[in-house]
Amino acid sequence: MRVLALCSYPVEAAATRFRLAQFVEPLKSKGIDLTIKPFLDSSQFRSLYKSGDLPSKALGLASSTLKRSREVFGVRKYDLILIQREAMIFGPAFFEWLFQNLGRIPMVLDLDDATYVKYLSPSYGRLGSALKFFGKTDNLIKRATAVVCGNRFIAEYVEGLGSRAEVIPTVVDTTLFCPSERSNEIPTIGWIGTHSTFAFLEPILPVFSELAKKYKFRLKIVGAGLAPIRIEGVEVENLEWDLDRETADFRSLDIGLYPVSQLSSANQQWLLGKSGFKAIQYMAVGIPFVMSPVGVCSEMGVPGVTHFNAAGVDEWYDGLKKLLESSGLRERMGNESRSFALANFTVEVQADKLAGLLRQATSKHWGEQH
Repeated sequence: MRVLALCSYPVEAAATRFRLAQFVEPLKSKGIDLTIKPFLDSSQFRSLYKSGDLPSKALGLASSTLKRSREVFGVRKYDLILIQREAMIFGPAFFEWLFQNLGRIPMVLDLDDATYVKYLSPSYGRLGSALKFFGKTDNLIKRATAVVCGNRFIAEYVEGLGSRAEVIPTVVDTTLFCPSERSNEIPTIGWIGTHSTFAFLEPILPVFSELAKKYKFRLKIVGAGLAPIRIEGVEVENLEWDLDRETADFRSLDIGLYPVSQLSSANQQWLLGKSGFKAIQYMAVGIPFVMSPVGVCSEMGVPGVTHFNAAGVDEWYDGLKKLLESSGLRERMGNESRSFALANFTVEVQADKLAGLLRQATSKHWGEQH
């Protein structure tokens, strides 16, 4: 069975890396050949959210559009199309329609985020939002044979539009994301994200100044896209995100941070689409963490056992205080986190679910089975 996966971003993007690329080998062992074709290349992805050089970016997007157009001619050698969010980062669902109809093959849509929710682009403003064609996701949901959903909230939305949904959370390879022997004399509290999610961390930065009055720790921030980041009384290590260093960054932490809050660019419906992925990464490497219990995050792990929940500033302080005061508590909760990840979030289990769904989607009896 041959599956063509179309996505917007290259492997540097978490959605491509963890929703598609890490399943290539597991699916191959099950007789499914997954070919991934991103719209943007690595160079374009690195420059996309950097300011300036609009003519070069526009030229790059035109080149990617031509490349996508040429790929249409090879679609008939595949048995199914798997769309990860969208086939290109702007415009209506033209290419999805073209691939599906010229190939005369089923389409499965993968949604790990609530891309059906309108928002104002933090990088490109109203122009960027207009070019996103937010109605595109609803169109794709209705046309898809099935939709792979990152969490139950997305699945409920999909089913509300009359389409079939299968929940497959975003997971990591637990042989790569695994515990390490930590020798930090001073505990390292850490957050790893992107320039767009750093806004979730900013409201709790004053908590670290208060903690620093009583406790010694380092704060490691990766991927914020800002320099410098200064917090009174706190030693801050501020790093750019690097694919080659990703697992090492997670394994270097003693305590993880997962703040989520409503923003002008992230309303409640959008937050419900978040997959809780950062919690899964923390659990895989065996560290305790403090997390906002928002959406599916309120259902991740076991509060008080694998992590602490924090709904406000006082709870953030209290949860971090407990973990800073006791290395034994950190170790116990870290071990529980790792066990929870191995029991619930492995690539092998999710690959089995994905393989089953892809095979069903190409079955002539699919409609009779549901």
